[in-house]
Amino acid sequence: MRLLLVEDDDHVAAALSAVLARHGFQVVHARNGEEALRAVLPDAHPDKPAFGVVLLDLGLPDQDGYQVCGKLRKLTSTPVIMVTARSDVRSRIHGLNLGADDYVVKPYDTGELLARIHAVSRRTGAVEETAADGPGDTLRLGSVVIELPTRRVSVDGEAVPLTRKEFDLLALLAQRPGVVFRREQIISEVWRTSWEGTGRTLEVHVASLRSKLRMPALIETVRGVGYRLVVPGPA
Repeated sequence: MRLLLVEDDDHVAAALSAVLARHGFQVVHARNGEEALRAVLPDAHPDKPAFGVVLLDLGLPDQDGYQVCGKLRKLTSTPVIMVTARSDVRSRIHGLNLGADDYVVKPYDTGELLARIHAVSRRTGAVEETAADGPGDTLRLGSVVIELPTRRVSVDGEAVPLTRKEFDLLALLAQRPGVVFRREQIISEVWRTSWEGTGRTLEVHVASLRSKLRMPALIETVRGVGYRLVVPGPA
């Protein structure tokens, strides 16, 4: 797998690149945000396969890593793992809301980092495989149309841009409308984790979906249990 390592400290990058290389990764090192953004452009390496994962440090010299993450998400669907010393829950939530697929706090265990890299790449591969195998899978819920293969959502024919996790959350609820999903189940299915702080992230994503879809009643909170999708009636 090709991996893009965005790290301004050459000593840290060299040590981590050596470890990753021993585990079969082909590492491309970007020292700042601009280098990272150029590296993911389709014509940057036309003779090489796309990156499987981006490891993104937040403390970059030219721009904040959060900004880089937001720009990366507009350019590519490649999984992004933020690697940073910022350990507070608010920073984690902010990173995940920007489209990061995982968040690893320094200092970290190398084995854990490798496991997280493999985990996000497996999840992304599973999504792409599903899209390829089921081109006709479209969920229609009143005025809301969810195209699973292309990961597109529209309301009354108007496209609604969602982040990766927002789409995954909506698709999960929409496949069984009216059924209550426990918070723990949603976190496990969508985030593939149970770490502390994800519960608040779930609430943020639900609020964002209600706002973006302009349908506050679409996702109902079942107090003390979780959430369910309520199919909108005719206008």
